[in-house]
Parts: sequence; C-alpha cells; structure tokens
Amino acid sequence: MSGAPPYEVIEAAGIKKIRLLPPGEGNPRNSEGAFIQLAGGRILFVYSHFTGGGADHAAAFLAGRFSNDAGETWDAEDTLILQNEGAQNVMSVSLLRLQSGSIALLYMRKNSPDDCRAYLRLSDDEAATWGPAILCIPDEGYFVVNNDRMVQLDSGRLVVPTALHNYSAYDLRPGIAMCYLSDDGGGTWRRSDTALRPPAGSGSGLQEPGVVQLKDGRLMMLCRTDQGCQFRSYSDDGAVTWSSAAPTNILSPLSPATVKRIPGTGDLLMAWNDHTGIDEARRRKRTPFNLAVSRDEGDTWGNAKTVDDDPNGWYCYTAMDFVGDRVLLGHCAGDARTGGLNLTQITLIDLDWLYA
Repeated sequence: MSGAPPYEVIEAAGIKKIRLLPPGEGNPRNSEGAFIQLAGGRILFVYSHFTGGGADHAAAFLAGRFSNDAGETWDAEDTLILQNEGAQNVMSVSLLRLQSGSIALLYMRKNSPDDCRAYLRLSDDEAATWGPAILCIPDEGYFVVNNDRMVQLDSGRLVVPTALHNYSAYDLRPGIAMCYLSDDGGGTWRRSDTALRPPAGSGSGLQEPGVVQLKDGRLMMLCRTDQGCQFRSYSDDGAVTWSSAAPTNILSPLSPATVKRIPGTGDLLMAWNDHTGIDEARRRKRTPFNLAVSRDEGDTWGNAKTVDDDPNGWYCYTAMDFVGDRVLLGHCAGDARTGGLNLTQITLIDLDWLYA
C-alpha cells in the first residue's frame, strides 16, 4: 500500500491502533471478526458487515480484509466472504486452522428470535473458496456464539461454547451456557452433557462463553454476567461435563472476556473491561479496555495494562492472534453516544510492552 492509508492510524510506544472499519452510508455497523494466518504470510480478517441497521438482528454479510505485512496495513476494500444466507443475517465469525490443515469458518445464521444457530464451512485452498454449510447446533433455539470462540483441543475435538436464550416479547431470557462438540473434524456435532444454569437473581444469565485449554488438559470457561464479574467453570473431560459456574475476581461490566495462550511464553493473555476501582459513571459501560497476563493458568492475573480508556468508548468482542513478536486484536471500539458496535479497530501490541 503506497501513500497515506484510507483509515485513521494512532501510534504510541508499543501500540498501533488502526481504525480500519468505521461505519458509512449503507453500512451502519462493523463488528465481531476473527483472524487467520494464510500460507505465504498473508493475514485475513473476516467480520460482520451490517447493511440493514445497527441492531443484532439487522441484515449483515461476512466481509474480509487482507494484510500482506503482518497487520501493519490492510486492504482498503472488502472481499466478499459469505453472502447473507439468513432470514436476518450472518455474523459472529470464528476462523481456525485445523490440525488437518484445513481452515474452518464458523458463523451464526440468524433467522428469527427462536432460530439462531452456528454453521461451519471448510476451506482447503487457503480461504479462496468454502465448502458446504454444516449445522453445528442440531437443537432448535436462539443460541449465541461470540466471534473468535471455536477451539480445537489437543485430542482433535472441536469445541464451540454457546449460550442458549429464549425470547419473550423480543427480550432475551437468561443465558444457559453449554458447548457443542465434534470428533470428526466438524462433520457431526453433539451437545455437552452439562448445561450451566444462570446464577441466582441474574437477569442476563451466563452469556457469551469462551474456553481455553490449560496445560494440564482441563478447559476453563469464562462467561459474562450481570453480577459485576466474569463467572468461571472447568471441564476435565474435553467439554463434556462442567463444574458449576462460580464468580471470580475478574471484575467487569456485562461484557465478554477473551483469553488465549501466548505462543512464545506459554502464559495466558486476557482482554476485557477491567472494572477494578471503576467510578460509578462508568459502572455499566464497556470501558476501559485492558489486558492482563496469567502465569498460573488463569488463577491470578498480572501485568495489567490499559489499551484504551475513553470514558465514552465501547470496547468489546475481541479477536486475538499472535504474529511474530506482536499480538493482534480486532475489536469494537466505537463511541457509546453514537454507536458502540459500529467501528472495528485493529490494535497491534508489542509483546515486550505486555511484560514491561
């Protein structure tokens, strides 16, 4: 890319913020994306490109942007990844390089308040084309799977964490957290034996779960709640059964956390809205935007860093990938006054900055 990029770039020591996907005419929201590193070194970021409004049920398709220089610069125009094949939309993408070498594209196909389920497509040509859609949630209902959530375990099992909601007069009922599992590369799927019930008194329930595999083989799940913190559950049998979800000292608003393992150090990295000591004016807001490192498999978190702290910012739905000596974050970074989910930012952070 020659000349000035067609998007805003903000740089500070150790951090580069690329305001890649602002809203525009006929495109009121860009959100919930995921990264995949392709053979030859390119990076593809796929996201939900809304055309029918900014609400979760508005029309949207999947679009992509490519980077040829490890995330430093990005295409100025979209590449169509998947047309809208839902009665309402397709959104919330996960991209994953499978142990087979194929690339998996997981997304939600939303049809109605009682029909939102995950589908999977596979690519054997580095995301140039995609195979037929495979239904990953055979049960009926309104399921929520966040972007960048599907994982493959050391055993090869694919795990999709989700929350089941029911609608009442278009209001979401409290979420029930569970997983869907595949042991044949995504061909067939089954539900976990455990369905985690909402905490007592919760209006939102257990929402937007994410899982990470720990070094001892267990899985750790974090869920957003309206209880002022993330709730946590563990599985020691590959996501089939789960311990009761319990509150943690990871303080947060009603907003999800993202956790992945840093390849170079083996530590866990978490991105979330840290509400430790937050003032009352920001109690319900998805700001600030923070990172922290765990050296003990999620028991404690240190090296806390603030990436963004605009009091009107809306930082959430974070995709995370590691390229060289950097972590790449793709996340919503809008303004709560004008549309918190309408802009997606790519943030590049030196790993040295995390440990400084």
